[in-house]
Amino acid sequence: MSDIAPSTRLWTMRIAFSMLVLMILFLHLLPLQTATGGLIWPDFLLLFALAWSVRRPDYVPAALLAALFLMADLLLQRPPGLWALLALIACEQMKGQSRSLRDASLAAEMMSAALWIVGIGLAYRIILAVMVVDVPPLGPAVIQILVTAMTYPLVVAITHALMRVRKPTPGDIDGKGVRS
Repeated sequence: MSDIAPSTRLWTMRIAFSMLVLMILFLHLLPLQTATGGLIWPDFLLLFALAWSVRRPDYVPAALLAALFLMADLLLQRPPGLWALLALIACEQMKGQSRSLRDASLAAEMMSAALWIVGIGLAYRIILAVMVVDVPPLGPAVIQILVTAMTYPLVVAITHALMRVRKPTPGDIDGKGVRS
């Protein structure tokens, strides 16, 4: 894909991320698990957004993330905008750390992502409790937070190997024609 113009690749990857999110939401909405007490799945939408935010921040602009997270809130019947705002804050902070995490190890990136995942989960529950909204049970929420944090390396591997979204090297040119 090196012969593709940077702006074309940029928009192709933004569309690919949007399609990935739509596929995740589609699979999440399918009635695959009809009995109660089944598996607790990680939040793949948040994981892919965090991984792409660290690896290629220009592929996931804030407006795109906000629109996709808000759509997820509406489709998954969560309080509209709350999870979207918290996830957007985490992704934007990870984008801000992307230069320092580019040279860091995967363990440092995992720790940063895990801290944001735990922070989002706690903030979400606290805000719901303060607003006197029904808070989901603590046990499954903690398990989902832990499973989500532990699944981050798998998502990074998929992002790197299959989707070819890699950390930029110092000589790479981004979508605006600027060297990173």
